[in-house]
Amino acid sequence: MKRRTVLTTGGLLAGGALASAFTSEGARAATGKPVFQLMTPAATVAARTDRRPVAGGVHDPVVGRTFISWGGQYENGFVQAYDHRSRTWSEPLQVTDGENDSHNYPTLVQARDGHLLLIVGMHNSGTVVARSARPHSIDGPWQVRTVAEGAAASYPMPFRARSGEIFVFFRETTKTIDPAVPSDTRPMLYLRSRDHGRTWESSAAITGAPYALGSTDRTDNLNEIYIGQLRYDPGGHGLPERAHLVWTLAGGGPSQHLHDYFHKDIHHAAFDPRTLRFHGPGGRGLGVQLTDDEQEHECKVAVTPLVRPADLKSPDYIQLVGTTANGRPFTVWSAADGTGLWHVYVSRRLAGRWYTTEVASGLRTREMEPVAGDVWRVYTTRDGEPGIATYLLVPGRSWRPEATIATAKPVQRIELIAGFRDPARVLVTGASSARDVSIADGDIHVAGLTWR
Repeated sequence: MKRRTVLTTGGLLAGGALASAFTSEGARAATGKPVFQLMTPAATVAARTDRRPVAGGVHDPVVGRTFISWGGQYENGFVQAYDHRSRTWSEPLQVTDGENDSHNYPTLVQARDGHLLLIVGMHNSGTVVARSARPHSIDGPWQVRTVAEGAAASYPMPFRARSGEIFVFFRETTKTIDPAVPSDTRPMLYLRSRDHGRTWESSAAITGAPYALGSTDRTDNLNEIYIGQLRYDPGGHGLPERAHLVWTLAGGGPSQHLHDYFHKDIHHAAFDPRTLRFHGPGGRGLGVQLTDDEQEHECKVAVTPLVRPADLKSPDYIQLVGTTANGRPFTVWSAADGTGLWHVYVSRRLAGRWYTTEVASGLRTREMEPVAGDVWRVYTTRDGEPGIATYLLVPGRSWRPEATIATAKPVQRIELIAGFRDPARVLVTGASSARDVSIADGDIHVAGLTWR
């Protein structure tokens, strides 16, 4: 297809070829053919889920096991373990109750003491944290409790910082706490634990700011934050530790208060877990609370129209974020046109400006991972069709097909497994046949790479 530049806050991207500075996997990507192996730990068990591509699983090198989490019938939270030595999967273990809501998906992170933490935002209600009975294991009765500091929470995004502290970003539905607040006021806060998930503090208590990111008084009522992805980068090699965030705004629009009616614009910022401060795409410090003025003037990546093309909310709920080898951020995101066709855009930061280019159409971007240098692998699906297609991306330079992963049924979500070890690289949640989460007939897959 012809490439064109649209919806940009900068100008045209330069063309070019794939970068040549590849590590071993990058070299194989350039000279060999990647082949994905697909395992199915659990069949016909997955419900519809609104999960973001964050914290689907972790690899634990201490015991040589990979742990995954997924939402089953009623969106109940399940975990499973893969033993890399015996190449076998455990039976699914239910840990949490999803209360029949597709938003109540589980996320998984491992504390420094080896205990696994399953974290669920109970959609406008509370935050549930389950801690495994034993370190490095899913066995035994998990300790499950509601964390009062995470009130009115949806969409948890956990990560473990270099310090061992655990952070969980979540969106607050403020109307749950104060019924007088409009339904489309939904800023972001976070939780922090310094004792491996036993106790928690809220960002409001830590910093004194009522929220960490967002707004409450926009004239267009776009006071809802939809973070598409949080990507934790431990830093090193001269680059700082950061959690990169990409998001779009939502709300009723200028004439009404309605939840999630419009979506608009793409934004990026980075969070420093050491200082608790946000940073703009150019590295400028923005303090412990990221305000609407800073969203508009420091963090805006691309401008999109305030319309509902073919009655779709656009941009898409999932946006992806990464950085190049020199630490410059880029985002991959999708927006629909007037016919309802999805288009994929790549926005990169260069010389203090954002440049956005369309790279594909008809695809939904689900997840991505760094391959080598500035090369990233992007996982995509097509609505209603089985299978996954991967592409190799060098932001601002190239986008080319790489491999396909065959699945018997369509796929709804893909999450990179933290610290993955092949053949357990990505968690793939198959689409259920119904929106009603009492029906759970999607497949749970895990895919990994081999080479020819």
